[in-house]
Amino acid sequence: MTDVNDAPEQEQDDTETPVEINYAEELLARDKDIADLKDRLLRQAAETENTRRRLERDKADTAAYAMTGFARDLLAVADNLRRAVAALPAEGFDQVRAGIEATERELAAIFGRHGISKVETVGQKLDPNRHQAMIEVEHETHEPGAIVDELQAGYVIKDRLLRPALVSVAKAKA
Repeated sequence: MTDVNDAPEQEQDDTETPVEINYAEELLARDKDIADLKDRLLRQAAETENTRRRLERDKADTAAYAMTGFARDLLAVADNLRRAVAALPAEGFDQVRAGIEATERELAAIFGRHGISKVETVGQKLDPNRHQAMIEVEHETHEPGAIVDELQAGYVIKDRLLRPALVSVAKAKA
């Protein structure tokens, strides 16, 4: 049996030098890591703040325009009330006319309380963001591009278009 202590001794290499640690480079590398992490943190914080603002804006828009679909449906009622008044003969039916006109006024007042208003048309310049030209007519008193007649009322809810006004527009005489 051989004893472990009897094994030949290995010679130690005196040429090996202890590993020198360059503290300056290590500090610079860590400072760079810290700066990178700080930059990422600031970017994340900015992104979180932007997301929060966007969500608040979306929430406000949702609250302000939540009834848009319902309001569009009610526009048909307003149109029908206007047609009913127009269809009544000039003589007689005064009580019916008064009742329909009172209902129409009440509906207009409700629209006003909820930020729904009519789009200005007759005499205005055609605005493709608020008006939809249905026909062009030659007209002596209106300049080309001006609205001559309103075929169907348009409406906005606050600052958004609910429905464009259908209009006839003046064109130059041939």
